[in-house]
Amino acid sequence: MAMTVDTIDRTTLEHLVQAGAVKGASIVGQPGGWGVVVHYGLTERALAARRGAIRNFKKFETLVQYLKSIGLVKYQVDASGYEPGTPASDRKRTDAAERMKDAHAAVAYRNWLEGKVSAARAGMADGSNAPIPDAEWAAERAQWEREAHGA
Repeated sequence: MAMTVDTIDRTTLEHLVQAGAVKGASIVGQPGGWGVVVHYGLTERALAARRGAIRNFKKFETLVQYLKSIGLVKYQVDASGYEPGTPASDRKRTDAAERMKDAHAAVAYRNWLEGKVSAARAGMADGSNAPIPDAEWAAERAQWEREAHGA
Protein backbone atom coordinates (compact mmCIF):
# COMPACT_ATOMS: atom_id res chain seq x y z
CA MET A 1 0.00 0.00 0.00
CA ALA A 2 2.92 2.32 0.62
CA MET A 3 3.87 2.18 -3.08
CA THR A 4 0.60 3.79 -4.17
CA VAL A 5 0.59 7.53 -3.57
CA ASP A 6 -2.35 8.58 -5.75
CA THR A 7 -5.78 8.28 -4.20
CA ILE A 8 -9.37 8.09 -5.38
CA ASP A 9 -12.35 9.33 -3.41
CA ARG A 10 -15.43 7.27 -2.60
CA THR A 11 -17.76 9.07 -5.01
CA THR A 12 -15.39 8.70 -7.97
CA LEU A 13 -14.88 5.03 -7.18
CA GLU A 14 -18.61 4.42 -7.07
CA HIS A 15 -19.07 6.13 -10.46
CA LEU A 16 -16.25 4.09 -12.00
CA VAL A 17 -17.77 0.84 -10.69
CA GLN A 18 -21.21 1.80 -12.05
CA ALA A 19 -19.63 2.59 -15.43
CA GLY A 20 -17.88 -0.81 -15.46
CA ALA A 21 -14.45 0.81 -15.70
CA VAL A 22 -12.90 -0.92 -12.67
CA LYS A 23 -10.76 -3.90 -13.72
CA GLY A 24 -10.14 -5.12 -10.21
CA ALA A 25 -9.12 -4.27 -6.69
CA SER A 26 -6.67 -5.40 -4.08
CA ILE A 27 -7.34 -5.42 -0.38
CA VAL A 28 -4.02 -4.75 1.28
CA GLY A 29 -3.31 -5.49 4.92
CA GLN A 30 -1.45 -2.83 6.86
CA PRO A 31 -0.80 -2.11 10.52
CA GLY A 32 -4.15 -1.63 12.23
CA GLY A 33 -6.43 -2.47 9.33
CA TRP A 34 -7.07 -2.87 5.63
CA GLY A 35 -6.76 -0.58 2.62
CA VAL A 36 -8.03 -0.85 -0.95
CA VAL A 37 -6.14 -0.30 -4.18
CA VAL A 38 -8.43 0.02 -7.20
CA HIS A 39 -7.30 -0.90 -10.72
CA TYR A 40 -8.92 0.88 -13.67
CA GLY A 41 -7.54 1.67 -17.10
CA LEU A 42 -3.76 1.82 -16.73
CA THR A 43 -4.11 3.33 -13.28
CA GLU A 44 -4.21 2.05 -9.75
CA ARG A 45 -5.18 4.23 -6.82
CA ALA A 46 -5.78 3.80 -3.12
CA LEU A 47 -9.19 4.64 -1.70
CA ALA A 48 -8.98 7.92 0.21
CA ALA A 49 -10.74 8.95 3.39
CA ARG A 50 -12.69 12.22 3.54
CA ARG A 51 -9.66 14.27 4.49
CA GLY A 52 -7.44 12.86 1.76
CA ALA A 53 -5.39 10.29 3.66
CA ILE A 54 -5.54 6.65 2.62
CA ARG A 55 -8.71 5.04 4.01
CA ASN A 56 -7.95 2.41 6.64
CA PHE A 57 -10.74 -0.02 7.49
CA LYS A 58 -10.27 -1.46 10.98
CA LYS A 59 -12.44 -4.50 10.25
CA PHE A 60 -12.12 -6.66 7.17
CA GLU A 61 -15.89 -7.35 7.25
CA THR A 62 -16.66 -3.64 7.06
CA LEU A 63 -14.47 -3.26 4.00
CA VAL A 64 -16.03 -6.27 2.27
CA GLN A 65 -19.51 -4.97 3.04
CA TYR A 66 -18.63 -1.54 1.61
CA LEU A 67 -17.15 -2.99 -1.59
CA LYS A 68 -20.16 -5.25 -2.05
CA SER A 69 -22.55 -2.32 -1.55
CA ILE A 70 -20.97 -0.40 -4.44
CA GLY A 71 -20.93 -3.46 -6.71
CA LEU A 72 -17.29 -4.48 -6.41
CA VAL A 73 -17.40 -8.15 -5.44
CA LYS A 74 -14.17 -9.61 -6.84
CA TYR A 75 -10.77 -8.61 -5.51
CA GLN A 76 -7.45 -9.96 -4.30
CA VAL A 77 -6.35 -9.99 -0.69
CA ASP A 78 -2.77 -9.41 0.42
CA ALA A 79 -2.54 -9.95 4.18
CA SER A 80 1.27 -9.96 4.36
CA GLY A 81 1.46 -6.45 5.86
CA TYR A 82 -1.52 -6.84 8.17
CA GLU A 83 -0.90 -6.33 11.87
CA PRO A 84 -3.84 -6.10 14.21
CA GLY A 85 -4.06 -2.69 15.79
CA THR A 86 -5.95 -1.49 18.78
CA PRO A 87 -9.30 -3.29 18.94
CA ALA A 88 -12.25 -1.00 18.26
CA SER A 89 -13.66 -1.64 21.73
CA ASP A 90 -10.49 -0.17 23.27
CA ARG A 91 -10.70 3.07 21.30
CA LYS A 92 -12.71 5.70 23.11
CA ARG A 93 -13.55 9.15 21.89
CA THR A 94 -14.68 10.87 25.05
CA ASP A 95 -14.29 14.25 23.35
CA ALA A 96 -16.67 13.18 20.58
CA ALA A 97 -19.12 11.75 23.11
CA GLU A 98 -19.13 15.02 25.05
CA ARG A 99 -19.66 17.01 21.85
CA MET A 100 -22.62 14.81 20.95
CA LYS A 101 -24.15 15.15 24.43
CA ASP A 102 -23.76 18.94 24.20
CA ALA A 103 -25.28 18.96 20.72
CA HIS A 104 -28.29 16.92 21.88
CA ALA A 105 -28.74 19.19 24.89
CA ALA A 106 -28.64 22.26 22.63
CA VAL A 107 -31.26 20.77 20.31
CA ALA A 108 -33.49 19.86 23.26
CA TYR A 109 -33.20 23.40 24.65
CA ARG A 110 -33.91 24.94 21.24
CA ASN A 111 -37.02 22.75 20.84
CA TRP A 112 -38.21 23.67 24.34
CA LEU A 113 -37.65 27.38 23.71
CA GLU A 114 -39.37 27.30 20.31
CA GLY A 115 -42.35 25.57 21.96
CA LYS A 116 -42.56 28.28 24.64
CA VAL A 117 -42.33 31.08 22.07
CA SER A 118 -44.96 29.44 19.85
CA ALA A 119 -47.30 29.00 22.81
CA ALA A 120 -46.82 32.63 23.86
CA ARG A 121 -47.49 33.88 20.33
CA ALA A 122 -50.58 31.70 20.05
CA GLY A 123 -51.78 33.09 23.39
CA MET A 124 -51.26 36.64 22.16
CA ALA A 125 -53.17 35.85 18.96
CA ASP A 126 -56.18 34.25 20.70
CA GLY A 127 -56.22 36.71 23.61
CA SER A 128 -55.44 34.20 26.39
CA ASN A 129 -52.11 35.98 27.07
CA ALA A 130 -52.70 39.62 27.87
CA PRO A 131 -49.82 42.02 27.19
CA ILE A 132 -48.15 43.55 30.26
CA PRO A 133 -48.33 47.37 30.29
CA ASP A 134 -44.94 49.11 30.00
CA ALA A 135 -45.09 50.70 33.46
CA GLU A 136 -45.93 47.38 35.14
CA TRP A 137 -43.11 45.61 33.25
CA ALA A 138 -40.59 48.32 34.20
CA ALA A 139 -41.53 48.03 37.89
CA GLU A 140 -41.28 44.22 37.82
CA ARG A 141 -37.90 44.36 36.07
CA ALA A 142 -36.59 46.91 38.57
CA GLN A 143 -37.63 44.58 41.42
CA TRP A 144 -35.77 41.65 39.79
CA GLU A 145 -32.64 43.78 39.42
CA ARG A 146 -32.79 44.86 43.08
CA GLU A 147 -33.10 41.20 44.15
CA ALA A 148 -30.26 40.16 41.85
CA HIS A 149 -27.92 42.78 43.33
CA GLY A 150 -28.89 41.94 46.91
CA ALA A 151 -30.64 45.20 47.62
